[in-house]
Amino acid sequence: MTVQHTPPTALRVLQDEPIVPKKPPADPATLAYKELLSGEWWKKIPAYKEVSEEQFLDHNWQAKNSITKIEKLLSTVKDLVPSDFIKDTELGIKKSPMSVRVSPYLCSLIDWENPYTDPLRIQFFPLASRLLADHPKLNLDSLHEQEDAPVPGLTHRYPDKALFLPLDTCPVYCRFCTRSYAIGLDTEEVEKVNLRPNDDRWKRAFQYIASRPELADIVISGGDAYQLRAAHLTEIGEALLAMPNVRRMRFASKGPAVMPQKLLTDGPWVDALTAIVEKGRKLHKEVVLHTHFNHPSEITSHTERAMDKLMERGITVRNQSVLQRGVNDTPEVMTLLVKRLGHVNVHPYYVYVHDLVKGVEDLRTSVDTAIYLEKHVRGSTAGFNTPTFVVDAPGGGGKRDAHSYEYYNRETGISVYTAPSVKPGEFFLYFDPLHQLSTAIQRRWEDAAEQQLMVDEALAMAKKHAR
Repeated sequence: MTVQHTPPTALRVLQDEPIVPKKPPADPATLAYKELLSGEWWKKIPAYKEVSEEQFLDHNWQAKNSITKIEKLLSTVKDLVPSDFIKDTELGIKKSPMSVRVSPYLCSLIDWENPYTDPLRIQFFPLASRLLADHPKLNLDSLHEQEDAPVPGLTHRYPDKALFLPLDTCPVYCRFCTRSYAIGLDTEEVEKVNLRPNDDRWKRAFQYIASRPELADIVISGGDAYQLRAAHLTEIGEALLAMPNVRRMRFASKGPAVMPQKLLTDGPWVDALTAIVEKGRKLHKEVVLHTHFNHPSEITSHTERAMDKLMERGITVRNQSVLQRGVNDTPEVMTLLVKRLGHVNVHPYYVYVHDLVKGVEDLRTSVDTAIYLEKHVRGSTAGFNTPTFVVDAPGGGGKRDAHSYEYYNRETGISVYTAPSVKPGEFFLYFDPLHQLSTAIQRRWEDAAEQQLMVDEALAMAKKHAR
Protein backbone atom coordinates (compact mmCIF):
# COMPACT_ATOMS: atom_id res chain seq x y z
CA MET A 1 0.00 0.00 0.00
CA THR A 2 1.36 3.42 -0.97
CA VAL A 3 1.07 6.18 1.65
CA GLN A 4 0.57 9.62 0.13
CA HIS A 5 2.22 12.49 2.01
CA THR A 6 0.86 16.02 1.86
CA PRO A 7 3.55 18.36 0.47
CA PRO A 8 4.71 21.11 2.84
CA THR A 9 3.35 23.74 0.46
CA ALA A 10 -0.13 22.22 0.72
CA LEU A 11 0.12 22.32 4.53
CA ARG A 12 0.91 26.00 4.42
CA VAL A 13 -2.16 26.60 2.26
CA LEU A 14 -4.35 24.67 4.72
CA GLN A 15 -2.94 26.61 7.67
CA ASP A 16 -3.79 29.89 5.99
CA GLU A 17 -7.43 28.94 5.47
CA PRO A 18 -9.73 30.55 8.07
CA ILE A 19 -11.32 28.28 10.72
CA VAL A 20 -15.07 28.66 10.86
CA PRO A 21 -16.22 27.80 14.41
CA LYS A 22 -19.30 25.64 14.77
CA LYS A 23 -19.94 26.82 18.33
CA PRO A 24 -19.86 30.33 19.86
CA PRO A 25 -16.92 31.22 22.14
CA ALA A 26 -17.12 29.64 25.59
CA ASP A 27 -18.61 31.82 28.31
CA PRO A 28 -15.73 32.56 30.73
CA ALA A 29 -18.08 31.64 33.58
CA THR A 30 -18.08 28.02 32.37
CA LEU A 31 -14.33 27.86 33.07
CA ALA A 32 -14.69 28.81 36.74
CA TYR A 33 -13.82 25.24 37.72
CA LYS A 34 -10.17 26.05 36.90
CA GLU A 35 -10.04 28.97 39.36
CA LEU A 36 -8.59 27.52 42.58
CA LEU A 37 -8.06 29.48 45.77
CA SER A 38 -4.38 30.24 46.31
CA GLY A 39 -2.16 32.55 48.35
CA GLU A 40 -2.18 32.86 52.14
CA TRP A 41 -5.96 33.02 52.53
CA TRP A 42 -5.88 31.51 56.04
CA LYS A 43 -4.39 34.71 57.47
CA LYS A 44 -7.83 36.34 57.41
CA ILE A 45 -8.67 34.12 60.41
CA PRO A 46 -7.52 35.90 63.62
CA ALA A 47 -5.86 32.82 65.14
CA TYR A 48 -3.93 32.09 61.91
CA LYS A 49 -2.80 35.65 61.14
CA GLU A 50 0.84 34.91 61.94
CA VAL A 51 0.90 31.33 60.60
CA SER A 52 3.44 30.87 57.81
CA GLU A 53 2.85 28.76 54.72
CA GLU A 54 5.39 26.20 55.95
CA GLN A 55 3.52 25.88 59.22
CA PHE A 56 0.10 25.74 57.56
CA LEU A 57 1.27 22.95 55.27
CA ASP A 58 2.50 20.84 58.19
CA HIS A 59 -0.01 18.02 58.72
CA ASN A 60 1.04 17.68 62.36
CA TRP A 61 0.27 21.37 62.96
CA GLN A 62 -3.10 20.90 61.27
CA ALA A 63 -3.98 17.92 63.47
CA LYS A 64 -2.73 19.56 66.68
CA ASN A 65 -4.69 22.76 66.09
CA SER A 66 -7.97 21.17 65.02
CA ILE A 67 -11.10 22.61 66.63
CA THR A 68 -12.81 20.15 68.96
CA LYS A 69 -14.60 22.43 71.43
CA ILE A 70 -16.67 25.58 71.27
CA GLU A 71 -13.99 27.46 73.24
CA LYS A 72 -11.43 26.65 70.53
CA LEU A 73 -13.79 27.86 67.83
CA LEU A 74 -14.33 31.12 69.71
CA SER A 75 -10.59 31.70 70.18
CA THR A 76 -10.00 30.93 66.49
CA VAL A 77 -12.56 33.17 64.80
CA LYS A 78 -12.81 35.71 67.67
CA ASP A 79 -14.78 38.76 66.53
CA LEU A 80 -15.58 37.46 63.02
CA VAL A 81 -18.95 36.14 64.20
CA PRO A 82 -21.55 37.53 66.62
CA SER A 83 -21.95 36.03 70.09
CA ASP A 84 -25.41 34.67 69.27
CA PHE A 85 -23.87 32.52 66.53
CA ILE A 86 -21.43 31.00 69.03
CA LYS A 87 -24.29 30.27 71.46
CA ASP A 88 -26.32 28.74 68.63
CA THR A 89 -23.35 26.51 67.73
CA GLU A 90 -22.69 25.50 71.33
CA LEU A 91 -26.28 24.34 71.77
CA GLY A 92 -26.19 22.62 68.38
CA ILE A 93 -23.10 20.64 69.38
CA LYS A 94 -24.83 19.47 72.56
CA LYS A 95 -27.72 18.13 70.49
CA SER A 96 -25.54 16.49 67.83
CA PRO A 97 -24.82 12.73 67.63
CA MET A 98 -21.34 13.53 66.27
CA SER A 99 -18.31 14.98 68.01
CA VAL A 100 -16.83 18.15 66.55
CA ARG A 101 -13.39 18.07 64.92
CA VAL A 102 -12.49 20.60 62.23
CA SER A 103 -9.02 21.18 60.77
CA PRO A 104 -7.56 24.72 60.53
CA TYR A 105 -7.49 24.28 56.75
CA LEU A 106 -11.21 23.61 56.63
CA CYS A 107 -11.96 26.35 59.15
CA SER A 108 -10.06 28.84 57.00
CA LEU A 109 -12.25 28.04 53.98
CA ILE A 110 -15.50 28.93 55.75
CA ASP A 111 -16.96 32.34 54.93
CA TRP A 112 -17.22 33.66 58.46
CA GLU A 113 -18.92 36.84 57.25
CA ASN A 114 -21.88 34.65 56.24
CA PRO A 115 -21.64 31.66 58.61
CA TYR A 116 -25.34 30.83 58.60
CA THR A 117 -25.39 30.08 54.87
CA ASP A 118 -21.81 28.95 54.22
CA PRO A 119 -21.88 25.41 52.73
CA LEU A 120 -18.77 24.27 54.63
CA ARG A 121 -20.00 25.52 58.01
CA ILE A 122 -23.30 23.73 57.34
CA GLN A 123 -21.47 20.39 57.06
CA PHE A 124 -19.37 20.59 60.22
CA PHE A 125 -20.77 23.03 62.80
CA PRO A 126 -24.40 22.35 63.79
CA LEU A 127 -26.69 25.23 64.72
CA ALA A 128 -29.48 24.50 67.17
CA SER A 129 -31.73 27.05 65.43
CA ARG A 130 -31.54 25.10 62.16
CA LEU A 131 -32.10 21.58 63.51
CA LEU A 132 -35.26 19.70 62.58
CA ALA A 133 -36.94 16.67 64.16
CA ASP A 134 -35.74 13.31 62.82
CA HIS A 135 -37.94 11.42 60.40
CA PRO A 136 -40.10 8.92 62.36
CA LYS A 137 -38.70 6.01 60.31
CA LEU A 138 -35.08 6.82 61.14
CA ASN A 139 -32.86 4.61 63.28
CA LEU A 140 -29.21 5.09 64.31
CA ASP A 141 -27.76 2.42 62.01
CA SER A 142 -30.15 2.97 59.12
CA LEU A 143 -28.05 0.94 56.67
CA HIS A 144 -27.95 -2.07 59.03
CA GLU A 145 -24.17 -2.35 58.72
CA GLN A 146 -23.90 -4.12 62.07
CA GLU A 147 -26.57 -6.66 61.10
CA ASP A 148 -24.49 -7.60 58.06
CA ALA A 149 -21.27 -7.90 60.10
CA PRO A 150 -19.99 -11.50 60.54
CA VAL A 151 -17.24 -10.13 62.81
CA PRO A 152 -17.06 -6.70 64.48
CA GLY A 153 -15.97 -3.98 62.06
CA LEU A 154 -16.49 -6.00 58.87
CA THR A 155 -19.68 -5.67 56.82
CA HIS A 156 -20.34 -8.32 54.15
CA ARG A 157 -23.44 -7.26 52.21
CA TYR A 158 -22.66 -7.45 48.51
CA PRO A 159 -21.77 -10.88 47.05
CA ASP A 160 -18.13 -10.07 46.20
CA LYS A 161 -17.38 -7.02 48.38
CA ALA A 162 -16.77 -6.35 52.07
CA LEU A 163 -16.32 -3.18 54.10
CA PHE A 164 -13.50 -3.26 56.66
CA LEU A 165 -13.57 -0.67 59.47
CA PRO A 166 -10.16 -0.85 61.15
CA LEU A 167 -10.65 2.23 63.35
CA ASP A 168 -13.21 4.78 64.50
CA THR A 169 -11.47 8.16 64.19
CA CYS A 170 -11.22 10.73 61.37
CA PRO A 171 -9.22 13.90 60.66
CA VAL A 172 -12.56 15.77 60.89
CA TYR A 173 -16.02 14.69 61.96
CA CYS A 174 -18.86 15.32 59.50
CA ARG A 175 -22.27 16.13 60.96
CA PHE A 176 -23.90 13.84 58.40
CA CYS A 177 -21.77 10.73 59.02
CA THR A 178 -23.80 7.58 58.37
CA ARG A 179 -21.65 5.79 60.98
CA SER A 180 -22.47 8.16 63.83
CA TYR A 181 -23.27 4.98 65.76
CA ALA A 182 -19.51 4.30 66.04
CA ILE A 183 -17.36 7.20 64.81
CA GLY A 184 -15.85 9.73 67.19
CA LEU A 185 -16.28 10.18 70.90
CA ASP A 186 -19.49 9.53 72.82
CA THR A 187 -21.82 12.52 72.82
CA GLU A 188 -24.77 13.54 74.99
CA GLU A 189 -26.99 11.96 72.31
CA VAL A 190 -25.13 8.75 71.39
CA GLU A 191 -22.96 6.16 73.15
CA LYS A 192 -20.74 4.78 70.38
CA VAL A 193 -19.99 1.22 69.31
CA ASN A 194 -16.30 0.48 69.94
CA LEU A 195 -14.29 0.07 66.72
CA ARG A 196 -10.88 1.13 68.03
CA PRO A 197 -7.80 -0.47 66.41
CA ASN A 198 -7.35 -3.96 67.84
CA ASP A 199 -5.02 -6.74 66.62
CA ASP A 200 -7.47 -9.50 67.50
CA ARG A 201 -10.38 -7.81 65.75
CA TRP A 202 -8.25 -7.19 62.64
CA LYS A 203 -7.08 -10.82 62.57
CA ARG A 204 -10.65 -12.06 62.76
CA ALA A 205 -11.60 -9.78 59.87
CA PHE A 206 -8.66 -11.01 57.77
CA GLN A 207 -9.50 -14.64 58.56
CA TYR A 208 -13.09 -14.12 57.43
CA ILE A 209 -12.06 -12.40 54.18
CA ALA A 210 -9.53 -15.15 53.38
CA SER A 211 -12.16 -17.84 54.08
CA ARG A 212 -14.63 -16.42 51.54
CA PRO A 213 -13.42 -17.04 47.96
CA GLU A 214 -16.18 -14.82 46.57
CA LEU A 215 -14.75 -11.72 48.28
CA ALA A 216 -12.73 -9.95 45.58
CA ASP A 217 -13.26 -6.30 46.55
CA ILE A 218 -12.39 -4.82 49.95
CA VAL A 219 -13.09 -1.25 51.08
CA ILE A 220 -10.91 -0.04 53.97
CA SER A 221 -12.75 2.79 55.65
CA GLY A 222 -13.67 3.52 59.23
CA GLY A 223 -13.22 6.00 60.60
CA ASP A 224 -10.73 7.13 58.07
CA ALA A 225 -7.67 5.52 56.46
CA TYR A 226 -5.91 8.89 56.91
CA GLN A 227 -5.74 8.11 60.64
CA LEU A 228 -3.88 4.83 60.13
CA ARG A 229 -0.17 5.00 60.80
CA ALA A 230 2.07 4.18 57.83
CA ALA A 231 2.94 0.82 59.42
CA HIS A 232 -0.76 -0.02 59.82
CA LEU A 233 -1.45 0.99 56.23
CA THR A 234 1.29 -1.42 55.15
CA GLU A 235 0.06 -4.19 57.44
CA ILE A 236 -3.49 -4.04 56.09
CA GLY A 237 -2.40 -3.70 52.48
CA GLU A 238 0.09 -6.58 52.67
CA ALA A 239 -2.41 -8.86 54.41
CA LEU A 240 -5.09 -8.30 51.79
CA LEU A 241 -2.74 -8.46 48.79
CA ALA A 242 -1.52 -11.85 50.03
CA MET A 243 -5.04 -13.30 49.69
CA PRO A 244 -5.57 -14.88 46.24
CA ASN A 245 -9.29 -14.03 46.27
CA VAL A 246 -8.78 -10.28 46.82
CA ARG A 247 -8.46 -8.50 43.46
CA ARG A 248 -9.42 -4.94 44.34
CA MET A 249 -8.77 -2.72 47.33
CA ARG A 250 -10.00 0.78 48.10
CA PHE A 251 -8.66 2.96 50.91
CA ALA A 252 -11.38 5.47 51.84
CA SER A 253 -10.51 8.86 53.30
CA LYS A 254 -12.13 12.24 53.77
CA GLY A 255 -8.58 13.51 54.35
CA PRO A 256 -7.72 14.95 50.92
CA ALA A 257 -10.78 17.20 51.16
CA VAL A 258 -10.14 18.49 54.67
CA MET A 259 -6.38 18.15 55.19
CA PRO A 260 -4.48 17.84 51.88
CA GLN A 261 -1.39 18.88 53.83
CA LYS A 262 -0.90 15.28 54.95
CA LEU A 263 -0.32 14.21 51.36
CA LEU A 264 2.22 17.02 50.97
CA THR A 265 4.19 16.65 54.21
CA ASP A 266 3.65 13.13 55.60
CA GLY A 267 6.19 11.29 53.45
CA PRO A 268 6.04 7.91 55.26
CA TRP A 269 2.24 7.68 54.89
CA VAL A 270 2.26 8.55 51.18
CA ASP A 271 5.20 6.20 50.59
CA ALA A 272 3.32 3.38 52.35
CA LEU A 273 0.24 3.92 50.18
CA THR A 274 2.40 4.13 47.05
CA ALA A 275 4.18 0.88 47.90
CA ILE A 276 0.85 -0.95 48.29
CA VAL A 277 -0.42 0.46 44.99
CA GLU A 278 2.77 -0.54 43.18
CA LYS A 279 2.84 -4.03 44.69
CA GLY A 280 -0.80 -4.47 43.75
CA ARG A 281 -0.05 -3.44 40.18
CA LYS A 282 2.73 -6.05 39.95
CA LEU A 283 0.26 -8.64 41.22
CA HIS A 284 -2.32 -7.38 38.69
CA LYS A 285 -4.53 -6.15 41.52
CA GLU A 286 -6.14 -2.72 41.74
CA VAL A 287 -5.46 -0.49 44.76
CA VAL A 288 -7.05 2.98 44.71
CA LEU A 289 -7.92 5.88 47.02
CA HIS A 290 -11.54 6.96 47.49
CA THR A 291 -12.17 10.40 48.91
CA HIS A 292 -15.05 12.71 49.74
CA PHE A 293 -15.43 16.28 48.42
CA ASN A 294 -18.91 17.81 48.71
CA HIS A 295 -18.47 21.40 47.56
CA PRO A 296 -16.21 23.13 45.01
CA SER A 297 -14.87 25.50 47.70
CA GLU A 298 -13.15 22.52 49.34
CA ILE A 299 -10.82 22.23 46.31
CA THR A 300 -7.90 24.68 46.47
CA SER A 301 -4.38 25.05 45.13
CA HIS A 302 -3.26 22.85 48.06
CA THR A 303 -5.66 20.17 46.86
CA GLU A 304 -4.26 20.39 43.36
CA ARG A 305 -0.68 19.99 44.60
CA ALA A 306 -1.69 16.96 46.67
CA MET A 307 -3.58 15.33 43.80
CA ASP A 308 -0.69 16.04 41.42
CA LYS A 309 1.59 14.17 43.81
CA LEU A 310 -0.69 11.14 43.83
CA MET A 311 -1.05 11.20 40.07
CA GLU A 312 2.72 11.30 39.61
CA ARG A 313 2.84 8.12 41.67
CA GLY A 314 0.17 6.44 39.59
CA ILE A 315 -2.49 6.45 42.31
CA THR A 316 -6.10 6.59 41.08
CA VAL A 317 -8.41 8.79 43.17
CA ARG A 318 -12.22 8.59 43.04
CA ASN A 319 -14.75 10.77 44.85
CA GLN A 320 -18.00 10.07 46.67
CA SER A 321 -20.19 13.05 47.57
CA VAL A 322 -23.25 13.32 49.77
CA LEU A 323 -26.15 15.37 48.45
CA GLN A 324 -26.99 18.02 51.03
CA ARG A 325 -29.49 20.83 51.26
CA GLY A 326 -27.81 24.23 51.07
CA VAL A 327 -24.47 22.65 50.16
CA ASN A 328 -24.61 21.08 46.70
CA ASP A 329 -28.29 20.70 45.81
CA THR A 330 -28.35 23.01 42.77
CA PRO A 331 -27.27 22.18 39.20
CA GLU A 332 -24.80 25.06 39.21
CA VAL A 333 -22.94 23.96 42.34
CA MET A 334 -23.01 20.24 41.56
CA THR A 335 -21.76 20.82 38.02
CA LEU A 336 -18.96 23.07 39.27
CA LEU A 337 -17.98 20.41 41.82
CA VAL A 338 -17.89 17.66 39.20
CA LYS A 339 -15.87 19.74 36.74
CA ARG A 340 -13.42 20.93 39.41
CA LEU A 341 -12.86 17.37 40.59
CA GLY A 342 -12.02 16.33 37.05
CA HIS A 343 -9.66 19.31 36.76
CA VAL A 344 -7.56 18.01 39.69
CA ASN A 345 -7.70 14.40 38.42
CA VAL A 346 -10.25 13.09 40.89
CA HIS A 347 -12.93 10.94 39.25
CA PRO A 348 -16.47 11.69 40.47
CA TYR A 349 -17.87 8.26 41.33
CA TYR A 350 -21.02 8.50 43.45
CA VAL A 351 -23.36 11.19 44.76
CA TYR A 352 -25.37 9.72 47.62
CA VAL A 353 -28.88 10.81 48.42
CA HIS A 354 -28.42 11.69 52.10
CA ASP A 355 -28.86 8.69 54.40
CA LEU A 356 -31.40 8.84 57.20
CA VAL A 357 -28.90 10.01 59.82
CA LYS A 358 -29.84 11.10 63.32
CA GLY A 359 -29.69 14.83 64.04
CA VAL A 360 -29.23 16.15 60.49
CA GLU A 361 -32.73 16.24 58.99
CA ASP A 362 -32.04 19.83 57.95
CA LEU A 363 -29.39 18.53 55.50
CA ARG A 364 -31.47 15.92 53.71
CA THR A 365 -32.98 16.35 50.25
CA SER A 366 -35.42 14.27 48.23
CA VAL A 367 -34.87 11.51 45.71
CA ASP A 368 -36.48 13.82 43.18
CA THR A 369 -33.70 16.38 43.79
CA ALA A 370 -31.06 13.76 42.93
CA ILE A 371 -32.84 12.77 39.72
CA TYR A 372 -33.15 16.42 38.71
CA LEU A 373 -29.46 17.11 39.40
CA GLU A 374 -28.22 14.06 37.50
CA LYS A 375 -30.21 15.13 34.44
CA HIS A 376 -28.50 18.53 34.49
CA VAL A 377 -24.99 17.32 35.30
CA ARG A 378 -24.92 14.56 32.68
CA GLY A 379 -23.40 15.84 29.45
CA SER A 380 -21.47 18.68 31.09
CA THR A 381 -18.29 16.61 30.96
CA ALA A 382 -17.07 13.14 29.94
CA GLY A 383 -19.12 10.16 31.06
CA PHE A 384 -16.27 8.64 33.09
CA ASN A 385 -16.11 11.91 35.05
CA THR A 386 -19.88 11.97 35.67
CA PRO A 387 -21.06 10.54 39.01
CA THR A 388 -23.91 8.11 39.50
CA PHE A 389 -26.58 9.45 41.87
CA VAL A 390 -27.53 6.67 44.28
CA VAL A 391 -29.75 5.82 47.23
CA ASP A 392 -28.03 3.59 49.79
CA ALA A 393 -31.21 1.68 50.55
CA PRO A 394 -32.12 1.75 54.27
CA GLY A 395 -32.21 -1.72 55.76
CA GLY A 396 -29.19 -3.04 53.89
CA GLY A 397 -30.27 -3.03 50.26
CA GLY A 398 -27.05 -1.37 49.18
CA LYS A 399 -26.54 1.32 46.58
CA ARG A 400 -29.30 1.69 43.99
CA ASP A 401 -29.45 4.19 41.12
CA ALA A 402 -31.73 6.94 42.39
CA HIS A 403 -34.03 6.60 39.38
CA SER A 404 -34.25 2.78 39.60
CA TYR A 405 -37.06 2.73 42.17
CA GLU A 406 -39.94 0.28 41.78
CA TYR A 407 -42.32 2.99 43.01
CA TYR A 408 -41.97 6.60 44.12
CA ASN A 409 -44.75 8.73 45.58
CA ARG A 410 -43.49 12.30 45.54
CA GLU A 411 -46.49 13.40 47.59
CA THR A 412 -45.81 11.13 50.59
CA GLY A 413 -42.04 11.10 49.99
CA ILE A 414 -41.80 7.31 49.95
CA SER A 415 -39.64 5.51 47.36
CA VAL A 416 -39.30 1.74 47.20
CA TYR A 417 -36.27 -0.13 45.83
CA THR A 418 -35.35 -3.75 45.26
CA ALA A 419 -31.86 -5.27 45.23
CA PRO A 420 -32.10 -8.59 43.38
CA SER A 421 -28.36 -9.33 43.49
CA VAL A 422 -27.96 -8.29 47.14
CA LYS A 423 -31.09 -9.36 49.00
CA PRO A 424 -33.52 -10.92 46.48
CA GLY A 425 -37.20 -10.72 47.22
CA GLU A 426 -36.88 -7.86 49.72
CA PHE A 427 -38.17 -4.29 49.41
CA PHE A 428 -36.34 -1.27 50.79
CA LEU A 429 -37.96 2.06 51.58
CA TYR A 430 -36.38 5.51 51.50
CA PHE A 431 -38.20 8.49 52.98
CA ASP A 432 -37.84 12.06 51.74
CA PRO A 433 -37.46 14.73 54.47
CA LEU A 434 -40.79 15.82 55.94
CA HIS A 435 -40.05 19.53 55.70
CA GLN A 436 -40.16 19.26 51.89
CA LEU A 437 -43.64 17.71 51.90
CA SER A 438 -47.01 19.45 52.06
CA THR A 439 -48.49 20.45 55.42
CA ALA A 440 -51.28 17.91 54.99
CA ILE A 441 -48.83 15.06 54.41
CA GLN A 442 -46.68 16.18 57.34
CA ARG A 443 -49.76 15.87 59.56
CA ARG A 444 -50.32 12.33 58.29
CA TRP A 445 -46.75 11.44 59.25
CA GLU A 446 -47.50 12.55 62.82
CA ASP A 447 -50.04 9.73 63.13
CA ALA A 448 -48.62 6.18 63.47
CA ALA A 449 -51.67 4.62 61.82
CA GLU A 450 -51.44 7.01 58.85
CA GLN A 451 -47.73 6.27 58.55
CA GLN A 452 -48.48 2.58 58.17
CA LEU A 453 -51.18 3.24 55.59
CA MET A 454 -48.76 5.27 53.46
CA VAL A 455 -46.05 2.61 53.76
CA ASP A 456 -48.47 -0.23 52.95
CA GLU A 457 -49.74 1.63 49.90
CA ALA A 458 -46.20 2.25 48.63
CA LEU A 459 -45.22 -1.40 49.13
CA ALA A 460 -48.35 -2.63 47.38
CA MET A 461 -47.65 -0.41 44.38
CA ALA A 462 -43.98 -1.47 44.31
CA LYS A 463 -44.87 -5.16 44.36
CA LYS A 464 -47.32 -4.56 41.53
CA HIS A 465 -44.68 -2.93 39.32
CA ALA A 466 -41.53 -4.81 40.42
CA ARG A 467 -39.66 -6.73 37.71
